[in-house]
Amino acid sequence: MKKIDFRQRAAKTEERKRKSKYADVMVRATVMGLMKPDEDVDRMMDIESADKKFNMRLDEWLNADDFNFAHDFYGIVNNINREKGFPATDFGFFVPRFSGK
Repeated sequence: MKKIDFRQRAAKTEERKRKSKYADVMVRATVMGLMKPDEDVDRMMDIESADKKFNMRLDEWLNADDFNFAHDFYGIVNNINREKGFPATDFGFFVPRFSGK
């Protein structure tokens, strides 16, 4: 009989929730005209990389006013260095406003 590891299950559930929020960020960015629908794979990877690097406060970012939302979205997209693979860890000197505390 296979033993259930509740910590592992909880971690997978948390990861699914975070990825759903990445999609919510992309939907909002698309509605605001900050990205095109055909950029979805690249932007998903950018957002996930930023989250892994900065522990993004995704709920606060999603609920931010348009100016602050756009600041972090464009800052991530325009400063990420994708040359070293995924997840990217180099964002130059940019630190998102909604990075973890």
